[in-house]
Amino acid sequence: MNRWCFGFFVVSGFCSVLYEVVWLRLAMAQFGVTTGLVSIVLSVFMIGIGVGSWGAGLLVRKYGDGINFPPLRLYALAELMIAISAVSVPYELLWGRELLLRMTANAPLTYYLFSGAWISLALIPWCVCMGATFPLVMFAVKKLNAPDSQRSFSYLYLANVLGAVLGASIPLLLIEALGFRGTLRVGALLNLLLASSAVALTLRASHDRLGATSSLIQEPPPQFPIRTGSDAQLLWLLFGTGLTSMGAEVVWIRLYTPSLGTVVYAFAAILALYLAATYVGSWIYRRRREYTCLEGSALWVMLGFSVVLPFLTADPLVPLPSALRVLIGITPFSGLVGFITSMVMDRYSGGDPDRAGNGYAVNVIGCVLGPLLSGFILLPLVGERYAVCVLALPWFVLGLVISFSRGSAVQNAFRRRSVAFSSLLVLVSVALVAHAKGYEQQYRSRIVKRDHTATVVAIGGPHWKRLLINGVGITSLTPITKMMAHLPLAFLGRPPENALVICFGMGTTHRSMLSWGIHSTAVELVPSVPSVFYFFHPDAPELLKSPNSEVVIGDGRYYLESSPTQYDVITIDPPPPVAAAGSSLLYSKEFYALAGKHLRPGGILQQWLPEGDVDVTASVARALQESFPYVRAFGSIEGWGTHFLASNHPILPTAPSVLASRLPPPAVKDLLEWGPSSTAEEQFGVVMGREISLDSMVAASPRTPALVDDRPFNEYFLLRALRDPDFWQRVWRRFGEGQH
Repeated sequence: MNRWCFGFFVVSGFCSVLYEVVWLRLAMAQFGVTTGLVSIVLSVFMIGIGVGSWGAGLLVRKYGDGINFPPLRLYALAELMIAISAVSVPYELLWGRELLLRMTANAPLTYYLFSGAWISLALIPWCVCMGATFPLVMFAVKKLNAPDSQRSFSYLYLANVLGAVLGASIPLLLIEALGFRGTLRVGALLNLLLASSAVALTLRASHDRLGATSSLIQEPPPQFPIRTGSDAQLLWLLFGTGLTSMGAEVVWIRLYTPSLGTVVYAFAAILALYLAATYVGSWIYRRRREYTCLEGSALWVMLGFSVVLPFLTADPLVPLPSALRVLIGITPFSGLVGFITSMVMDRYSGGDPDRAGNGYAVNVIGCVLGPLLSGFILLPLVGERYAVCVLALPWFVLGLVISFSRGSAVQNAFRRRSVAFSSLLVLVSVALVAHAKGYEQQYRSRIVKRDHTATVVAIGGPHWKRLLINGVGITSLTPITKMMAHLPLAFLGRPPENALVICFGMGTTHRSMLSWGIHSTAVELVPSVPSVFYFFHPDAPELLKSPNSEVVIGDGRYYLESSPTQYDVITIDPPPPVAAAGSSLLYSKEFYALAGKHLRPGGILQQWLPEGDVDVTASVARALQESFPYVRAFGSIEGWGTHFLASNHPILPTAPSVLASRLPPPAVKDLLEWGPSSTAEEQFGVVMGREISLDSMVAASPRTPALVDDRPFNEYFLLRALRDPDFWQRVWRRFGEGQH
């Protein structure tokens, strides 16, 4: 086994995750931020890898004997094709979006069918090349008769996972510094380096030095048991570990979001920790000299127990720091998966590229189906608790079946200990699932709704209410959300006809729009959110039946792109925090250009920006300033956050009394419902007195660029945060002390 091959797969694993992260985000910008779209992209990515693995194995089996040139050149060709994808995929996705807008408008089924087909055409050919690398390099190793070639898959898998660990973190820094397209160029350069290095190695005079003389691990080949289960059994194990690992990852996002938050670094931390533990598990397998544990029951019961363990560590009543919750909850399972997958793949393939390609493809099929099972069936129907039970149950059953199966007399003593250990773990798991609490159970007065997108919890009593999505507070009953409607409508200077609200939330802004007697369309990404409207507002059922009320489930940006309607007012209230993953798509210049096309002459866009640092505020202010000729900014009625008003026509200075006079009586009543002032004029007066100069916002951080899709300045902030001397103190308070 060669050091060069190990290095190739470290870099290759890094690039694969880099492309997955960037392509997903580019697809979100073009086709919408919906769970269905995310599932399509990730599934297509994994399907392509599976097809490539299977196809390359088939190619080697059929034509390998006739190849009379160094096999490593096939690998170089695959890496060259992957490098080309870095340039081509962004344009392919853009062309697909433009074609989709011409064809389908808002038909959901047609939209998903077309977008899925186009994303498949755009990504699968390149992902096939990624999946082909395993069988192609294994073929090269086999031709060289390298030592330990029977375990070549686990060796390459170990390197690939190590690269993926780096790919889960370093690209986030590259995106902050270079943007998405710049990060793709880095990936392309690395793939070109891999291709040229592989070709250079084949040109060496003594090609055999690529093999045994430079082996990284000099050890005798393992002696696998003669009979360890049929091929079908091994393939089922590979399918099961793939399905469970990726299905559990979806559940983890829901379980740990209350602790980690919704920033991109939180999701990256979960992925990096999963991959790092997988690497450790695979490394432990590589260091072992005994390979019979697949026949024991303890391994499988331990795997089942590790699936349900995160439910305990995510319990809000368990006093653990946030970082430790995730570490304890994720690493046992991930390590076991790395250990088991490497062992089963080596045992199934025995170093044969064709069998390795088939086995890896089966594992990938499980990886594709796992998120679909968890996200679209288990979580919406039974919730997090029983989702982990369903994922863990097959492994408990397998372990117990092995425990109680007949063995030889010599094995009976060991089998009795194994049965006792397995039974104990099962009992502990049952107790854990029965007594551990989900984050929503800490609230007495609550309504819980689950769908394929999120878990929605409405909490509160007579005097306060709050909306939580995946455990993160989104909004509360505040006059700020009323002002998001009344402020731009009052500044309009003429009777409005209609309005658009992007992000439904509690429905307060939509309700305030309706108080003007106009048609209001509210777009909400999470299907369950509008279903708790009545919890916050008793008149919600009546309002939803109004002919002026329209609620659309979908991505707000894509809705604008596919709708021909123009509005007097468009108001945007992106979910907090301002750094939330995907939120920049509602703050960017590209979005403002789109929104401006949907404003009637004199129409006004209201952009809400919660409290952010000086740099983010300057970036959003600059994006608005470069998108609209007229922009004004006001501090909120509660003294935090900013209302931006933007238009293609002048937003004239207007006295609070004049603004108040433009409100119809129902709108006045709505504005004053929660105070704090007793008259509409006073309410507007407070906000007018907090006007902020846009130039001063930009001048506070003059080098900060305008926020654009390619440089989501608000989401990727680690490099500039590291320059802040108080950064590590905030990190310790957030994660070390376990604050939610």
